[in-house]
Amino acid sequence: MTPSVTEEQIRIRYGETDQMGHAYYANYFYWFEQARGAWCGERGFTYKSLEEMGFFLPVVEAQARYRGEVKYDDLITVRVWLAEIRRASLKFEYEVINVETGAKCTEGYTWHVLMGRQRKAVSIPPEIKEMLER
Repeated sequence: MTPSVTEEQIRIRYGETDQMGHAYYANYFYWFEQARGAWCGERGFTYKSLEEMGFFLPVVEAQARYRGEVKYDDLITVRVWLAEIRRASLKFEYEVINVETGAKCTEGYTWHVLMGRQRKAVSIPPEIKEMLER
């Protein structure tokens, strides 16, 4: 099965760069989150709607591998897809593409655990799994 990919375009702001004009490394995780939110929205739900149902999806592991430059005013596309679903956790994978050059600049992933109101891991119920697999 081919994963369903969501693409989110982001223009790099001056404040997201370091003194050398390159994107500050930690901002990639914000961009991953923005793209992940768009991915959820394309499937008809938001983090807020999950929380209203009594569920939370905290990040428990994050990784980024930087392969090229992203600079101030670059336009990037962050590609995100759901790569794996386990009993109580899921993994999103990401690619950051420079729109002008077409080069893949960064790749990464985040692992999330589904938690209930007691802030403990819970098995992913069928209604949440159905939302994730849309």
